[in-house]
Amino acid sequence: MVVAAYSFRMGNELGILRKKYRMVQAVLDERGRRVWAAAEAISLPHGGVSLVAQATGLSRTTIHAGIREFESRKAKPLETGRSRRAGGGRKPLTFHHPDLLKALEQLVEPLVRGDPESLLRWTAKSTRHLADELQRQGYNIGDRKVAQLLHQMGYSLQANAKESVQSCGLD
Repeated sequence: MVVAAYSFRMGNELGILRKKYRMVQAVLDERGRRVWAAAEAISLPHGGVSLVAQATGLSRTTIHAGIREFESRKAKPLETGRSRRAGGGRKPLTFHHPDLLKALEQLVEPLVRGDPESLLRWTAKSTRHLADELQRQGYNIGDRKVAQLLHQMGYSLQANAKESVQSCGLD
């Protein structure tokens, strides 16, 4: 790792780094910020990571990750439009609970409206009520995720306008 020392006094770096970061911050994505911060930290003498973290508000962990990216040039570049390598992140709920869709289908089935042969099926039961019932069954799920799963299963969250709320089972 090559460290280039600045020719001015050590007290000015913080202000200069803040100014530089404000100038480029708006045009950088997550990876760009990480790489820029790492480049600045490497170019500073001892304590550069801490100084860049203080000036930018980025975590030291993020800056060290950028430095590792510089040092491991062997790693293949990221795909266009990506800030992180593929495969990271949280696994879907259905990965941890493969029976979740079946449990949701059993809750929705008595209240399904529409022609069973038609591609359009809908339920009048609210996603909040469905999420509450799934939580009682031991699933850690919220109403927004229930709505996403219903959409994936081909359901629409609407009822015929002529049906009353009581006939839909929401009383």
